[in-house]
Amino acid sequence: MSTEPEPTPNSAANDPDNDLRQDILRGRKFTLADAIAAEGNNFFKGESPVPILLRAVTEINGFIDQHLSDSSGALKAVLQNWVKQDSRVSEQIEKPLIALEQILTSITTNSEILYEFVRQVDFKWGQIYGDRPYFQQPGQSPHPDDEYTHDSVHTKLLSLLKQLKQT
Repeated sequence: MSTEPEPTPNSAANDPDNDLRQDILRGRKFTLADAIAAEGNNFFKGESPVPILLRAVTEINGFIDQHLSDSSGALKAVLQNWVKQDSRVSEQIEKPLIALEQILTSITTNSEILYEFVRQVDFKWGQIYGDRPYFQQPGQSPHPDDEYTHDSVHTKLLSLLKQLKQT
């Protein structure tokens, strides 16, 4: 006489829980690896394998790519890097564009943050083009060939902020 339970007509043939139960009933030693394997099948059910923070950053960066006019690309690159490093993104994980709004507001309303941001944009421009960037100092007029002045970056960020508020 067999000690194994008879399968019922309604049991799923490929049910991993059923297989696990049968192994236990056969006297096989149950290991931690067995438990992990059994639970692993359901681990990502209904969830994206992409971490939620990465999805939030990707949504913000997509908005920046679509709505920020930047022919050289340095402004976009620096803004996207700031987004990636800013804790407000994780604080607004369910609504990442609110985090972008907060970041843009902090840059555009604080001249010291704006000057540092523009300095980083100028530096990135120099890296991209292999040329010496023009670093505008606070209170100085910009160099005539400087693509990223305090005023031009401020204007572009305000335009992006306006577009963001319209969405």
